[in-house]
Amino acid sequence: MTANYLAIFAAGVAAFVFGGLWYSLLGKQWSAAHGWAPAEKSTMPIAPMIISFVAVLVMAFVLAGVLAHVAKDNITIKAGLITGVICWFGFVLTTLVTNHAYGKAKPLLTVIDAGHWLGVLMLQGLLLGWLG
Repeated sequence: MTANYLAIFAAGVAAFVFGGLWYSLLGKQWSAAHGWAPAEKSTMPIAPMIISFVAVLVMAFVLAGVLAHVAKDNITIKAGLITGVICWFGFVLTTLVTNHAYGKAKPLLTVIDAGHWLGVLMLQGLLLGWLG
């Protein structure tokens, strides 16, 4: 597999930005689903943001590898989107549902988090398919 590191980096950055927008829009609902009291405006600790950025870069790298094995010489936007959705459904959604069930999380938390990761994997798949 020959990796396009620029495409992987772009997919990681786009996923990180998407996550920021997603949780900015749904932050109040997400906090409420956790059962947290509304907080005054505060700054986000840097460590979780660094971990998140590294995680989406790793995710983009792994998705690029899966896409290269699945699509072989025909890496397209369609192949990237389908691969991203299949990986989300088979690995991310199942993990979230299981972990949230054991943690007795409210269903809304699962919906918000699952929607985020679906968006991340679709966006990464789209960019990896487009940029090859």
